[in-house]
Amino acid sequence: MASAFTNLYYKRAVGTAKPCYVCNKPTTTVLATINTVDFLYTCDTHLADPGFASQVGTTDDGVGAGGAKKMGLSPEEIAKVKAEWEDRQKKKAEKAKENEADKDKGKEGTDQDKEAKDKKATSPSPGAWSPPTASASPAPATPTHQRYTLHRDIFALRLAEHRRRRQAAQAKELAPRLPGVPMSSP
Repeated sequence: MASAFTNLYYKRAVGTAKPCYVCNKPTTTVLATINTVDFLYTCDTHLADPGFASQVGTTDDGVGAGGAKKMGLSPEEIAKVKAEWEDRQKKKAEKAKENEADKDKGKEGTDQDKEAKDKKATSPSPGAWSPPTASASPAPATPTHQRYTLHRDIFALRLAEHRRRRQAAQAKELAPRLPGVPMSSP
């Protein structure tokens, strides 16, 4: 059976201090999954402990994800692969444009009549109101939270606790449907 949630937690600050999962000291830092299936309050000192959790996606060399550093790739090799990938993407885009151009050439005569009719029908009157464009107002930046993965033993504890709660809820739901104990003696 697949796990109920993934081992990816987001660090968030809350207004109410609750006891830490490890040391029971009051803390306002909580680690929660993306859809808050699981969450746990923890001190900032425990987040720095590699035996408890490790931060995801941070490197000191500025290369990006930590996978390249673990594999022993140099920044030059990464740049080379990135350039090759960009070239392939450009070629794909050019082929797609050529295919569209070939299709358009075959339908050019009939499309011109339709376009002329569409322009007449959709052209707004000079005093008509037009809605503002989306690019006029910049979108507010979404806050990014620090991401953590729990140590495999801690995550196993969280999974076991979640499974136990789920099984208790199922047992409570199933209990009324089970037959009762016989009252008469044989």
